[in-house]
Amino acid sequence: MIIWINGAFGSGKTALVTELHHRFPQTLVFDPESVGELLRSIVSPSSGDFQDLPLWRTEVAAIAAGLVTEYGRPVLVPMTLLAPVYVTEIFDLIAEAGVPVEHFYLQVSPETLVRRIDERIENPDNPEAEEASRSWCKQQIQPCMERARLLPESTVLLDGEKQTRVLADEVVARIGSLSFREEQ
Repeated sequence: MIIWINGAFGSGKTALVTELHHRFPQTLVFDPESVGELLRSIVSPSSGDFQDLPLWRTEVAAIAAGLVTEYGRPVLVPMTLLAPVYVTEIFDLIAEAGVPVEHFYLQVSPETLVRRIDERIENPDNPEAEEASRSWCKQQIQPCMERARLLPESTVLLDGEKQTRVLADEVVARIGSLSFREEQ
């Protein structure tokens, strides 16, 4: 099973995945951004967004599904993925591999997103990069809100304003117990 935690930048995806991983330490955590950074170091997407690279989408699906089938453990994926055609493409490829996906979206108000973005520090040694990152994340808030309305009906909407442990309880209630294949 893949547990995909989606939401705008600053919605708490990483915090929720960290809490779930703490509760289920045998789960694997896969951040598709690492695939994007790898591809960006090789090719430059004309749009600047690695999600626009078809290879990113196929590799993310292949790696996520491959981790489940190869290691027999659930995979936690924290990733903003809101372009409807990309969501469908990736989730269809995962389904074709026979791996179920539970897709959660963290709904958070724009005001809370701005506050959280301002509070986090990603580039402590580079104030210019820090400000550029914050500015970019804030510019994505409205597009994320608009695209979130287009997510598949199967998406489970969570109130991202709640505490992380409460959200983790809600995810666990939805997915039930996680099963693991014995290590080979």
